Amino acid sequence: MPSTATLKEYDAHIDAKKRVTIRGVSHGFFRVVHRKDGSILLKPRALVDAPISGRTLRGMDAAIKNLRAGKHSKPVDLKKLAAMKA
Repeated sequence: MPSTATLKEYDAHIDAKKRVTIRGVSHGFFRVVHRKDGSILLKPRALVDAPISGRTLRGMDAAIKNLRAGKHSKPVDLKKLAAMKA
């Protein structure tokens, strides 16, 4: 069972942009848990790169093949879109 001994304890405050600075962290990403009693628990996360599926790669290959073969739509004129918003 992992140890829950306290390694550091210090007071922190929320700045004008509602941020808190955590000193000496070993991880860059955390899972945040807000509890009913007002406490906040940070659980370190290690993010991994998600592999691109074979189906997605095949779709991308087909799209590039069509583009090189000239099978594509006309360029979109964004000036018309800007005129509609004005």
